Amino acid sequence: MTAHAHGAHGGGAHGGTAHGAHGGAPDREPAPGETPAEFWERRYGGERVWSGRVNDSLAAVVEVLDADAADPRLPRPRSLDLGCGEGGDVLWLAERGWEATGIELSPSAVERGRAAAAERGQRRARFIVADLAEWVRDPVGIDGSRAGFDLVTASFLQSPVELPRAEILRAAAARVADGGHLVVVSHAAPPPWAADHPGDFPSPEGELEMLDLDPEEWGIVVAEVRSRVVPSPDGGGAELEDTVVVLRRGA
Repeated sequence: MTAHAHGAHGGGAHGGTAHGAHGGAPDREPAPGETPAEFWERRYGGERVWSGRVNDSLAAVVEVLDADAADPRLPRPRSLDLGCGEGGDVLWLAERGWEATGIELSPSAVERGRAAAAERGQRRARFIVADLAEWVRDPVGIDGSRAGFDLVTASFLQSPVELPRAEILRAAAARVADGGHLVVVSHAAPPPWAADHPGDFPSPEGELEMLDLDPEEWGIVVAEVRSRVVPSPDGGGAELEDTVVVLRRGA
């Protein structure tokens, strides 16, 4: 089975709910025999899934990194978001001055991202329909660029369908330009209203071990668990925990 990395993302929790927020909700679990492409298109084929706002954990990281993005004297920095969903993070980056590209398996999700970009008159946001399992084998051919990216982001690549997550994240690191950053955000624990929700919840230490990057080439900027507040199913608020890892390539 081919796999797509997306999981909670798509906005992951772009100001909205997190992965598995409603436990075993039917639209969040694959049907018997369903392929990743079928699952994600069914997931996004109805109404909008996410709020469209940037994920708070990602925003907090990027706000520290992108001081040069709005400087008209410098070339615009380039970003790549893996499993971009409906494009909330991509659009937020584009509006901050990045030449932002997102890859997503679901055509419906990509169409929503493109429509939002057109509505905002945002030409720096670009969306590509592709399976990240195939991107791992030919990342340059799919995203159309042989140059490295100043920022590669992967948020909530924790999927209910088969997913070569480690290979995807290592390929993501390989696309980071010298001096650029890799940002990996994942759920560190299930939401409090679904504490028994099954799944893998990586720690910062586990993410670093999985990536297995050369310490002579990569510096650790952030490796910690951070909290954020999101709406809960009962209409109140709940605190979620994210594992946040930020690595810089080169001195």
